[in-house]
Amino acid sequence: MFKLNENYLKLPGSYLFSTIGKKVNAYASAHPDKKIIRLGIGDVTQPLAPAIIQAMHGAVDEMGRAETFRGYAPDLGYEFLRNAIAENDYKARGCDVSADEIFVSDGAKCDSGNIQEIFSLDNKIAVCDPVYPVYVDSNVMAGRTGVYDDVSGTWSDVIYMPCTEENGFAPELPSQTPDLIYLCFPNNPTGATIYKEQLQEWVDYANRTGAVIIYDAAYEAYISEEDVPHSIYECRGARSCAIELRSFSKNAGFTGVRLGFTVVPKELKCGDVALHSLWARRHGTKYNGAPYIVQRAGEAVYSAEGSVQLKEQVAYYMNNAHYILKGLREAGYTVSGGVNAPYIWLKAPDGMSSWEFFDYLLEHANVVGTPGSGFGPSGETYFRLTAFGSYENTVEAVDRIRAL
Repeated sequence: MFKLNENYLKLPGSYLFSTIGKKVNAYASAHPDKKIIRLGIGDVTQPLAPAIIQAMHGAVDEMGRAETFRGYAPDLGYEFLRNAIAENDYKARGCDVSADEIFVSDGAKCDSGNIQEIFSLDNKIAVCDPVYPVYVDSNVMAGRTGVYDDVSGTWSDVIYMPCTEENGFAPELPSQTPDLIYLCFPNNPTGATIYKEQLQEWVDYANRTGAVIIYDAAYEAYISEEDVPHSIYECRGARSCAIELRSFSKNAGFTGVRLGFTVVPKELKCGDVALHSLWARRHGTKYNGAPYIVQRAGEAVYSAEGSVQLKEQVAYYMNNAHYILKGLREAGYTVSGGVNAPYIWLKAPDGMSSWEFFDYLLEHANVVGTPGSGFGPSGETYFRLTAFGSYENTVEAVDRIRAL
């Protein structure tokens, strides 16, 4: 008789955004006359930039000719894309990252869930609280998190680093020593950032304790303030302790196209074993590469035309973020984020829980957001709104909330 991976049975409820989708669909079916504005899931709404579309058309034409047809992609990704990434995302910022340390994938979500496979199950993980659910859930599936406590909403073998209003929603160095540290800046869900000297403290701590930092930089394109690092490799010593995850979803609108990459420096080792070689083996064994058409689209992100067009797109979403931030503050809400990130983090009013405020907004304003408790226990009584809607819908949603 076959057996199950019983770690999956430990997961409480369904995936956060699946639960939200079911509740919204049920409400929409019962109220077909209502216009629901969705500012919950961080999915982009603006079309792909013209430079990207042009590159995709060119790649499609190539795939239709025998002399330019491409089959399986190279394990790490096509050299033209890895070179563009290394030059523009790293060397242009003074970071020592070479093209052969970049692994192209179909997105940071997959990489953030898969990266734990190269580590032993007895490693202890540390996560920000609140946190992107995939970091914890993928470790639950692997059997690394211990026992779940329904009352506290925590796992016995996970080190939680509370991110609260008191510490500016930025984690402090943990009192217990972890083996793997998940950091995400600009942060999802709170929109918080840290300065370079603060990130340097984490790098120094990881090197001192022998920990590995898994650094999610999916939202770096939204950074506007000086001295907020775009990459962990801007810090001294990061090459010996950090893996960086990046995505094309939010900077270039690739949520439906799918493209991302992971950087694993060759200096990052456990004893004499380079993590680069382990990830290369995992990548080559379990993944056949992002499509050629998509990788050509990724290359266009770094073109002169693509760069200008995508800066305009990021500015569009950040204009939405500023409108939400300003409007909710004027309405008396306690609000943060929305400066270096497309997320706005607000305190639910009148002592409501996160899910109570979700239901209240859906019922009375027909606006969808994300309950903070879905990101971890410290997210309770908080709520996340995204700036990825259209400007018109964003204005209407804020006006509806202000009218409550």
